[in-house]
Amino acid sequence: MMDFNPTARLGERVEALIDDGLQRRAAEQSDPSYLGASRVGVACERALQFEYAQAPVDLGRGFTGRLLRIFERGHRMEDCMAAWLRAAGFDLRTCKADGEQFGFSVSDGRLQGHVDGVLLSGPDGFACPALWEMKCLGAKGWKELQKHGLAVAKPVYAAQVALYQAYLQLHEHPALFTALNADSMEIYAELVPFDAALAQRMSDRAARVIQATEAAELLPRAFVDPNHFECRFCAWQDRCKSLS
Repeated sequence: MMDFNPTARLGERVEALIDDGLQRRAAEQSDPSYLGASRVGVACERALQFEYAQAPVDLGRGFTGRLLRIFERGHRMEDCMAAWLRAAGFDLRTCKADGEQFGFSVSDGRLQGHVDGVLLSGPDGFACPALWEMKCLGAKGWKELQKHGLAVAKPVYAAQVALYQAYLQLHEHPALFTALNADSMEIYAELVPFDAALAQRMSDRAARVIQATEAAELLPRAFVDPNHFECRFCAWQDRCKSLS
């Protein structure tokens, strides 16, 4: 019989069971066969190639149960923020009439993106229609965002916003970017004007990654040293080191 006393051992056991279930569920879901706009701004184009080609990750580098729980927390908090914005007087649409997310698909479906929402109207001072993008962050990442702003603190998110604004033709008015501090529940908000140059660079980058991958051409890694700090967090570090 299982011991249901509130011990650390029981907590570890329940956590392990949950994480195992989450990992099985994730394994049953098919990976997208396109390059996602939310990823185009990452530091390394070679890593994007591996991702686009659906290359198997290095042994032991798959998503842990804990990370999958963090992802799910982000999705749930996104729903909460949407409800809070509506309560504050924003006309926020997170899906179309048919229930599908707003998004775009170009290059015969090779590059796609799905946005968190579109603001049709809002309280005085908010120009609409506008893109809405939301993130849930730990305290450290949230404080960096608060201190430096989106473009400096989170360039991957900034690239994502610029691409969405460009391809969905939502560039006339600044996007509303919100971030929730998962530890304190503080809210960060920033109006993000359209950066056409960034959107063009990221669009060109996506095309370069897609074309090179489909031509079996390996793009250079972002860092000369394959043991660079950022490389250590790459799911394909060993694969990359084995290549030129």
